[in-house]
Amino acid sequence: MARSCVSPPYAPLHLQRQSQHQNRNLVQFKFPTLAFSSSFPRPHQNLIFLLNVSSSASTQYQLFAFPRRRPNFVINALDSNDPHPHHQGSVNVGRNESYEQWESLTAKFSGAANIPFLLLQMPQIILNARNLGSGNKTALLAVPWLGMLTSLLGNLSLLSYFAKKKEKEAMVVQTLGVVSTYVVIVQLALAEAMPLSYFLATSVVVVSGLVLNFLNYFGLLNAGIWRFWEDFITVGGLSVLPQIMWSTFVPYIPNSILPGATAFLIAVVAVTMSRSGKLSEKGVKFVGGISGWTATLLFMWMPVSQMWTNFLNPENMKGLSAFSMLLAMLGNGLMLPRALLIRDFMWFTGSAWATFFYGYGNIACLYFLNVISKEFFLAATVGLISWIGLAFWRDSVVHGHSSPLASLRDLVFGS
Repeated sequence: MARSCVSPPYAPLHLQRQSQHQNRNLVQFKFPTLAFSSSFPRPHQNLIFLLNVSSSASTQYQLFAFPRRRPNFVINALDSNDPHPHHQGSVNVGRNESYEQWESLTAKFSGAANIPFLLLQMPQIILNARNLGSGNKTALLAVPWLGMLTSLLGNLSLLSYFAKKKEKEAMVVQTLGVVSTYVVIVQLALAEAMPLSYFLATSVVVVSGLVLNFLNYFGLLNAGIWRFWEDFITVGGLSVLPQIMWSTFVPYIPNSILPGATAFLIAVVAVTMSRSGKLSEKGVKFVGGISGWTATLLFMWMPVSQMWTNFLNPENMKGLSAFSMLLAMLGNGLMLPRALLIRDFMWFTGSAWATFFYGYGNIACLYFLNVISKEFFLAATVGLISWIGLAFWRDSVVHGHSSPLASLRDLVFGS
């Protein structure tokens, strides 16, 4: 005879495991929520019925009704918009003390990433200020305003992504990126190294983006306005990404705006179809994840562009600061444990790429060109490997896995 045991959402961990063991041979069929008339009590509208069917020879049907529970699911690839990621995981963690402690630590690690990122931007800002103060505006022409604008758009897109997910520490990191990059853009505009029209348009976007994101984070923004902003950054990000990738290899390929223009048209069509209900559920999720992924890919393209430059002009590597690359590795590396814990594949991919290829990759290039010492390189290598190993080991412990590889499997493929 079949038995069905349902444990409450916040039952002790040993009771949840007992319930899971007793339900091992049960097959669940979910039926859509029933429609109730207006005369029915409102709380009953959020019920879901489960029909448990035993797989044994003597089949018994049991019908239960209880309040809808939030399902456990894993953030991967493009489905990364859940505002409460702490409930994700491949197993029922049960919110035990070990998990709570590691969750708190990963949040602090993400917040601590502000320190290396701030130190990374300050030297450029100070140098620009000195050149402006001495009247040497020509020196600021060496700072590409288009590259700064691309970075700014990436920060704004990721700020919107993390604001929707309620990741406060990651929001602060992206806000710092927006503000510090905008300060550089202001300096470029004062030096007339950036066209005034572009600067004014950028200023409007920056101010609007910051205000809208924080209003949305505190639940004070109209849903329609937020959807418009999401559509804007989706179209903008998807238009900029292929154009930047194409421009990296100019003059080895013809200079053209065709990649950006084509991507712009595709983005407009995709957003329009998504909002008009002409796409499937998977299609809507795909379009919804484009802005975050384009921002991530923009940051992922930075080390590719740097490596390409290094390949063409190896001597230029001597002008690259090893300390700046170390800060880039530290800043992105500090966010990896958090992205892994909440199973955010997009966040983890972007941070891991920047950690290994932009930060550590350039440190390795500097070492092989004899720009930095062997001790510096070995210290960076050992530190990075140890940090990644610690993150995966601790994550596997709090999720109850026997191997750190299980955490990686959950991150990539979901539970």
